[in-house]
Amino acid sequence: MPEDINISTVRDSFRESLASAKSLQELDEIRVKFTGKKGTLTQLLRSLGKLPPEIRKSTGQELNTLRDEIEQSLELTGKKIRDTENENQEFSQRIDVTLPSKGRKSGAFHPVLQTMHEIADIMQGLGYSVASGPEIEEDYYNFECLNVPAWHPARDMQDTFYFPDGTLLRTHTSPVQIRSMLKYGAPLRIVCPGKVYRRDNDTTHSPMFNQMEGLLVDKNVPFSVMKGTMSEMLNAFFGKSLRYRFRASYFPFTEPSMELDIECVECSGHNPHCRVCHGTGWLEVAGMGMVHPNVIRAGKIDPDEFNGFAFGIGLDRMAMLKYGIGDLRLLFDGNVSYFMSGFGGAESC
Repeated sequence: MPEDINISTVRDSFRESLASAKSLQELDEIRVKFTGKKGTLTQLLRSLGKLPPEIRKSTGQELNTLRDEIEQSLELTGKKIRDTENENQEFSQRIDVTLPSKGRKSGAFHPVLQTMHEIADIMQGLGYSVASGPEIEEDYYNFECLNVPAWHPARDMQDTFYFPDGTLLRTHTSPVQIRSMLKYGAPLRIVCPGKVYRRDNDTTHSPMFNQMEGLLVDKNVPFSVMKGTMSEMLNAFFGKSLRYRFRASYFPFTEPSMELDIECVECSGHNPHCRVCHGTGWLEVAGMGMVHPNVIRAGKIDPDEFNGFAFGIGLDRMAMLKYGIGDLRLLFDGNVSYFMSGFGGAESC
């Protein structure tokens, strides 16, 4: 062993180097300096064979002890440096969750969902609540409670999807009205948006479409309240005052029943070649009527004490009219570029 290098000198040199280490890279350089293939401690261990036998064993034990000390010190110091670096990184990259979000640069509600939200907001402003129900429905709620028994010819108006167990895909959201009357009683004001299903599939019909129905049940509800509610809702939705036309109709769950037409939102009846109204100047948008006493009774409410009205509108139809969408299929075929360009513009109608 060289005379100018001894174990104490190596230990002191290591501790001095370790105390000045500030990074994992510096720590690795110290490891190489002392325990690498050409490191100071390694060279001392290799020179043990040149020592006299009487001091070889004790010197070897001291060198092994120093090696263990160096390895443990490097490991502990390395852990401290890594913890410090991680804390600094976390601090520099921290996110203040209390700050407002940056929002999205792209993306929006589907036009039909947007329409659903807009009309629901309008109706909530008129004191209505939003109710929902199952899409797989029982015949009892979909037909029987709505004054449409099994023998009733009105069932031919709605070609229905049935399951083997007798349940069905609801043909309208009216079952939610029955379920809500049974749950909440009267008085009651609700709108029921959602998907409905019928065995229709052509250029103007889809086997799945979106509908919103409304129900008001209270004492001494006059016919005029229904007409005023519909006009208020449609004026707010289209953003202007419209002309209306009420026509007598038939629905088994209302009596009397009516259909509602509004003036053409595209030409207001001034264009005989308008492809929206086909020159008639009118657009059919809703069915409605005073709730049939049998339906009130099915909801466990006394029809001699309470009455009310109900209405139904097609949300797909409303979205097409408001946003100038000329083809029903565009709502479902996934043509994103069409809607990113602003719903295609009213000229597509």
